[in-house]
Amino acid sequence: MADLSVVVDGLKLPNPFVIGSGPPGTNANVIGKAFDENWGAVICKTVSLDASKVVNVAPRYARMRAQGTKEVIGWQNIELISDRSFEVWEDEFKKIKDKYPDRILIASIMEEYNKEAWIEIVERCQACGVDAFELNFSCPHGMPERKMGAAMGQDPELLEEVCGWVNGAATIPVWAKMTPNITHIEDPARSALKAGCEGIAAINTILSVMGVNLETLRPEPTVEGHSVPGGYSCKAVRPIALRMVMELATMMYGKGDGDEKNEGEYMDRSLSAIGGVETGDDAAQFILLGASTVQVCTGVMIHGYKMAGRMCEELSAFMDKHDFKTIEEFRGHSLKYFTTHMDLVQRQKDAKAEKKAAKEGMVTKDTAWEGDKFVEQSNKLVANDD
Repeated sequence: MADLSVVVDGLKLPNPFVIGSGPPGTNANVIGKAFDENWGAVICKTVSLDASKVVNVAPRYARMRAQGTKEVIGWQNIELISDRSFEVWEDEFKKIKDKYPDRILIASIMEEYNKEAWIEIVERCQACGVDAFELNFSCPHGMPERKMGAAMGQDPELLEEVCGWVNGAATIPVWAKMTPNITHIEDPARSALKAGCEGIAAINTILSVMGVNLETLRPEPTVEGHSVPGGYSCKAVRPIALRMVMELATMMYGKGDGDEKNEGEYMDRSLSAIGGVETGDDAAQFILLGASTVQVCTGVMIHGYKMAGRMCEELSAFMDKHDFKTIEEFRGHSLKYFTTHMDLVQRQKDAKAEKKAAKEGMVTKDTAWEGDKFVEQSNKLVANDD
């Protein structure tokens, strides 16, 4: 039977499925539920030192369903980070680690462009026993005027400076969570890794407008008749997330084809994939593209915490089918199949030429020579000598 356990940046997880930062990790009660359902790790909802300015509204979600069905394919939120005081979180971090000492609890943290604040939140979280940090450089809405979230993550130089502050104070692994709302996601990721982060997490939600109600003529979700752009998630974003994870993995690890020219820049760092994961097969695709762990947030809001067990069974079945014993045996396997358009053109040209030669009975490879047809095959390879 397949072994789903992973070791990431020294952290030992029973499986690669991680609760992504958001409502499924919003307090000690639900985090405990996640551990009871055997999630590999939990990342809490993003915390900050001062939650007094965080005020959520309702409604704050909007859903897109597949036409003619109730299947949810897209999900938008205008939710902010945690509105609970940092002192409450400190108490709950300690209680969670006391109850689940062998499970991995990751603190998602966000602060303004203030060195002292970042260092303080790092030191206070570490004192509570959390196992790692995820730096939220990617929340697409809310408080951009304070240079928080994506406003910071879209500026590689600023991000690198903040990551330097954090890594100067952190004694546990640090992941930087990337925003997809940028032209080249490798740029801020490379800055985070240069500054010492052990890992990259990607992607956060995509800035979006879910739609406009054609009866009221108001955008949704509507709050007192008005709205703001929000973060788009769920299975509809998975193809975009797969592309960005592939780009990050190629930058970090290379193509994995054994060619020294194709080796990546950060072979020893980790990559946590996020984006529309709801099944074990979804997770397998991200791992094939280089992910060490796979995060789920919106999926839990739709299907509940018990989905971890089902996804583990599905991922295990995939591994058994291909005779993979561990996650590492197939992580990044599919990266080598990405190339350039010009190379695709040449490959197709070569394949057509080989097929034509085979049809005409011309030998193109040494293994095609046959003893009974040797002379005939030789004659077909002679240039026109009439």
